[in-house]
Amino acid sequence: MTLPELLRLSAAERDAVDAAQRALAAPLLAEFTARLSAAAPVRALWAHGSLAYGDYRHGRSDLDLVAVLPAAPDGQLQERLAALHRELIDREPDAARLHCSYLPVGELADAAAAHFTFAQGEPMRRPVTAVTRRELLDGATVLAGERPEKLLPPVDDAELHAFIRADLRDYWYPITARPDPWQRDIWVDHGPVTAVRATAALREGRLITKREAITRLAALEAPPGLAEDIAARRYGTPPVLTPGARTERAEQARLFTRALIERALT
Repeated sequence: MTLPELLRLSAAERDAVDAAQRALAAPLLAEFTARLSAAAPVRALWAHGSLAYGDYRHGRSDLDLVAVLPAAPDGQLQERLAALHRELIDREPDAARLHCSYLPVGELADAAAAHFTFAQGEPMRRPVTAVTRRELLDGATVLAGERPEKLLPPVDDAELHAFIRADLRDYWYPITARPDPWQRDIWVDHGPVTAVRATAALREGRLITKREAITRLAALEAPPGLAEDIAARRYGTPPVLTPGARTERAEQARLFTRALIERALT
């Protein structure tokens, strides 16, 4: 699907496409939910991100999950959970995109605490951020157990904005000073879209989908062709770029993202 085709879709057509894409992920999610419940005492299992918010694209989008457990998993349980993820990945390549953070009930109120997480094919520790928590509270898909609003404390705009501003200032802005990462598609795709979504959250008080962020790029004076380039990798057939074109696109995406962040932070 090209960007013009995406823009022409009605709301009902977009909903139908989203539902069809989510249905493709349903068997994997059902198996993971069943196997996780057999491996650990799960209080709740929620999906956030594009799967819950809309605009999920099977085979391209991540499956972002949060599991609530009675206590933090000890070393033995962490090994079992990691083995579960790896077994699914060995059998089902799409499971490599299934990421799950394991949040103990006793730390539900601490948005800064790092939790055991399996993502990008390996175990790690990272927090369930204010943005993730707001996504969960606004519209999580409940795969098992209680709803987020029964367990998570509210995330007000002040907390959300403080996190977003810190993330832009401390993580994203320094990356825009380094040309090399922007030679990779992942930074071109994520940088401008993240900056647009952050701007919307700070100015409008709401979280928008990646799809809406892509459609806003032109109005924000993105370099010609950048929105189409990003949309093609998410919805259609990615273009093949010459080394020269890739270098030019990298610099355009980097400088545009940098300018958006500067505007968002002022």
